Amino acid sequence: MNDSRTPLVFKFATEDWELEQIHRLNYRTFVEEIPQHHASPSHRLVDKFHAENTYLICLENQKLAGMLAVRGRRPFSLDQKLASLDSYLPAQRTICEIRLLAIEKKFRGSRSGQILSGLLALLWQHGVERGYDLAIISGTTRQMRLYQHLGFVPFGPLVGTGEAQFQPMYVTLETFEVTAREFLRTAPAKSFQPSAVNLLPGPVAVRREVRRAFEQAPESHRTDSFKEDFRQTRAMLCRLTKASRVELFMGSGTLANDVIAAQLSLLPGTGLVLSNGEFGERLADQARRFQLQFEHLKFDWGEPLDLALVHQRLSRTPPPGWLWCTHCETSTGVLNDVATLHGWCAQSGVKLCLDSISSLGTLPVDLSGVYLASGTSGKGLRAYAGISMVFSNHVAAPAEHRLPRYLDLGLYSRQEGIPFTFSSNLLLALHAAVCGVKWETRFADIAAHSHQLRTRLIAAGFPLVGEATLTSPAVITIALPPPLESVAVGNLMAESGFLLSYNSEYLRRRNWIQICLMGEMATDKLDSLVTVLQRVCHRTPAPAPAAAPVAP
Repeated sequence: MNDSRTPLVFKFATEDWELEQIHRLNYRTFVEEIPQHHASPSHRLVDKFHAENTYLICLENQKLAGMLAVRGRRPFSLDQKLASLDSYLPAQRTICEIRLLAIEKKFRGSRSGQILSGLLALLWQHGVERGYDLAIISGTTRQMRLYQHLGFVPFGPLVGTGEAQFQPMYVTLETFEVTAREFLRTAPAKSFQPSAVNLLPGPVAVRREVRRAFEQAPESHRTDSFKEDFRQTRAMLCRLTKASRVELFMGSGTLANDVIAAQLSLLPGTGLVLSNGEFGERLADQARRFQLQFEHLKFDWGEPLDLALVHQRLSRTPPPGWLWCTHCETSTGVLNDVATLHGWCAQSGVKLCLDSISSLGTLPVDLSGVYLASGTSGKGLRAYAGISMVFSNHVAAPAEHRLPRYLDLGLYSRQEGIPFTFSSNLLLALHAAVCGVKWETRFADIAAHSHQLRTRLIAAGFPLVGEATLTSPAVITIALPPPLESVAVGNLMAESGFLLSYNSEYLRRRNWIQICLMGEMATDKLDSLVTVLQRVCHRTPAPAPAAAPVAP
């Protein structure tokens, strides 16, 4: 078998077809090869702890190559085979039992080491995430040298009978940490697919319904069915934001803000851009690129807007024609007081424009009365990136002689929102992501998780950016103190199964990392996030490594 032609994929078993292959490999290994169980005409062996097992598997082209099962609930299998189990084990440890380690016969030999290393790297991530720091196994006596090579320590007498004898063994999390990390760093990027906790601002984790909608056959954007899906999606977005209108564009949130800048270029007079972070500064850059005349008020990153100064500018005679700022400043998590700005702008006749890209879908957003606002499909709305949107409460007129066709908001309005080719796959994914969502419940869940995380992070001594002002519940920014380095911490967290935001240039420059609660959240895994972050930030050099396997 040629390794380069047949890549292996390591993941947690989630699909029915994966579980069926597990039962059959279980039978071949622990009935036909190791006579531990009685034969069955079904040639399937469903483990007695199946409902409580987490299965870690290796696949080749959707064929099961290897597996192991992990379980943290007592009594363990070894509890039933060995009296006073805890008396043999190191004290003050959180224990899991590893069982059912099996590699399909045709994959043994040159690839068995790679399969075992990948499974154990996945096991290490799972242990870190769940807080396990000691694993026990019943290792088959046929593979004692292998287990001991991986760092397993034998204890107690043999268990089992006849040809199915097993040696109780344990391994500490520290023992195979380095080997696990080395495997993760050298494995092909697409080969390792653990159920990592996605805490990125994008791409975000999406629901299964969204994935299935995206995978439907492409459809012409000129069909009646597409137009109806398009109409429904726009209507749902308007209900969510209380905006009168929304136009959809094929592109990122930056495109939506360019469309807003293009519309502002059609207005007379000057404007006002506010910034207290990276994305406010980008709005100013986009305004300059359209040669808009405006005043740029810059405030410190992580600090609130100086509303007194802003009010002073809005009170001038004549006032600026428009004001443009971010709602949630993604680079810091600070929430700007758009309600106050909206009131002042209404009093002064100033057109308020918002970048609501990171607030949309993560907290209540009221765009009624706002002149223009940008959004995107790939953050809080929990769909795939690729659709941006501009909300408004007026009908824009086409500007044939002044704007590029793709940026002309009025052209979209004139042609029912679909003047150009539009991806049906992205639209259906967005439709599925927004349809039927109980937004009040979602907003409350994000707020609750955010409060819990912030409380624990502060108690653990992590300094949070923007804590002196109102911040978005969906963006938690941590300012790492020296000698910690954000990129190193972020990489170690990724290897530990938590995907944080740290690679953006503005975060690297400030030594910040971010926890974002925008996508589908594996809420059962958030509990261990702070523990893992503490371990990564304060861990001591690990002893000589190895990895960890399983047994029945």
